[in-house]
Amino acid sequence: MPAPETAFRHVDTRPALGHVNLMVDTFIANATPDDLRSIMRNLLATGPPGVAPAFTTAARSRLRQTITKPLPNPYSLFRKQARDTPAAPLPHLHEVLTRARSLYGAGLGFSSLTVLASIVRATVGLRWEDDGDMADILAVIDADIGQAIQSSKEELEESRVVDFASAREAKDGLRGAVNDSVVDVRSWGGEFPFQRASASIEYWKF
Repeated sequence: MPAPETAFRHVDTRPALGHVNLMVDTFIANATPDDLRSIMRNLLATGPPGVAPAFTTAARSRLRQTITKPLPNPYSLFRKQARDTPAAPLPHLHEVLTRARSLYGAGLGFSSLTVLASIVRATVGLRWEDDGDMADILAVIDADIGQAIQSSKEELEESRVVDFASAREAKDGLRGAVNDSVVDVRSWGGEFPFQRASASIEYWKF
């Protein structure tokens, strides 16, 4: 009597990539922003050397799709001073600063200069006290401009600038906004809030 045939089935031990990607996408869709930040920072710090460049390249690609957003309305960033109250930052300012930080953090420094210049221009005509929320946030913006300039320099050094005319326009626009602020603050005897930005941009040539 012939022996029964034995059917041998090949078992594929490779991971089911489609299934894994679906599960990862489900996690991303439901994870908290804090969890995602922690995971990304850990991945960038411990992953292979190519992970960080791939991440920033993907970030720039995504941001370029949203870079055409209109500049903020200057009246939405600060509350104008009244008879008994100085000027003060409005909630929308935080959203605009977040946008600028995303841009220069991903290496799109020149794009962030345009956003930051619009914030500086929005301060022209305002009055504030040397101590208080307004002075504090302007000091933070001054530091942001310094970071954006550094990001722009790295963009140049890494030959990622395609449109040099637009890059110069962004730099000159920021310089003009800072200079206008100097004149305005001097007119009412205030303390100029963008000292570091002014020093950084004054001697920056390319």
